[in-house]
Amino acid sequence: MKPPPLDILTPTTIEDAVSLLSNYGMEARPLAGGQSLVPLLNFRLSRPGVLIDLNKIPELDYIKEVGGQIEIGAMTRERSIEFSELIRDCAPLLWEATKNIAHLPIRSRGTIGGSLANADPAAEYPAAALALEMVFLVQSIRGERLIKSSDFFQDVLTTSLEPDELLTKIIIPKIPENSGAAFEEIARRHGDFAIAGVAAQITFRDKIPTAVNLAACGAGPVAMRLRASEKIILNEGVGRDAIKAAAAAAAASIDPMSDHNASASYRRRLTGVVTARAINKCLHNAGVVDV
Repeated sequence: MKPPPLDILTPTTIEDAVSLLSNYGMEARPLAGGQSLVPLLNFRLSRPGVLIDLNKIPELDYIKEVGGQIEIGAMTRERSIEFSELIRDCAPLLWEATKNIAHLPIRSRGTIGGSLANADPAAEYPAAALALEMVFLVQSIRGERLIKSSDFFQDVLTTSLEPDELLTKIIIPKIPENSGAAFEEIARRHGDFAIAGVAAQITFRDKIPTAVNLAACGAGPVAMRLRASEKIILNEGVGRDAIKAAAAAAAASIDPMSDHNASASYRRRLTGVVTARAINKCLHNAGVVDV
């Protein structure tokens, strides 16, 4: 298969890129790592008239600590995140999620901004973004604006980005002290999209949860926070019965679809399983005794 006829433009600055997006409007698509977009083009499922190739914009590729936050440029490769000591130490949930993404060649080309903007509900990064309460900086010729991850993912492959806006920066709070993070997923084969997955980060004081962030992927048209499960752990602690109840609440709260990989009922069951696994792994990683 070959992509439809199109023009490829290669800006070298963010300003040039957003100017091109403004000029071409709905006819244009940004090209980041291309691991999702190129197959869509080849199967003629996406037919832009213009690709705006972001790979010649060095200012979009970085990982740095700014105060109590981590900032990542949208064109930072997933492989760079996987090997970043700063991410491993200060945002371990993102590090865990990255290790679950596809295979080495994909992570070597794929970018964090491209994955987030693609908004595949079975992908790892949207769930991690919700659990970490990331904030996204987007830019257009009209200026910049910040979008909370909770407001970013709208529907299957749909975000709150306007056609002339470019995701430029991902902002992540550093993991609080006395916290544990985990990403657990079940897929048909290693490297496949998750049939069910859960991103988790839990903060403790004297082994009592004080903050609980849980988010699921493969659970419906968008990644979603597991609010009912979070409330159970906050109110009831991390005893065996509470974890079992949180897992059941996670399974009950999602609205998955059946497809060739799994039925909706099976996805619900697996979501409960990975929720319990993720919570227990958070306990271990935070130094709280497993139950």
